Amino acid sequence: MSTTARGIEGLTSLAGRDLGRTDWLEITQERVNTFADATDDHQWIHTDPEKAKEGPFKGPIAHGYLTLSLIIPMFGDLLEISGISMSVNYGLEKVRFPSPVPVGAKIRLHGVVDSVEEVKGDGVQMGVAFTVEVEGGEKPACVAQAVYRHYA
Repeated sequence: MSTTARGIEGLTSLAGRDLGRTDWLEITQERVNTFADATDDHQWIHTDPEKAKEGPFKGPIAHGYLTLSLIIPMFGDLLEISGISMSVNYGLEKVRFPSPVPVGAKIRLHGVVDSVEEVKGDGVQMGVAFTVEVEGGEKPACVAQAVYRHYA
């Protein structure tokens, strides 16, 4: 179930709020290969399942940046925003990849709104702490502190 924020006031009220977790999303070899094609990163640990079986992860793994990029659609499952004119991804404060995502694994997103502060131009800057969890994993696949700007 997602949270809904209406307008700048609704976003401001989210400071400190735990947005919960998304449903699980399976990471397929097809998705990994498509990402490799889009980024021209065809390293064998991602795209060669046979060779990857002999590698350090005992099978192919998702690119870290694929995992990071999947925060975007999963965040949309956690927070629905209405009553604003524009939202922009302002950047990242910190990103880490504590554990790999094996192809075939399922991931989900946990989000917590760390801060919401006013910015020039009738808007707010929102800091969100994200954790990408791997089903059955001991460590998260990705932890990121993202910054968004939303304008009335």
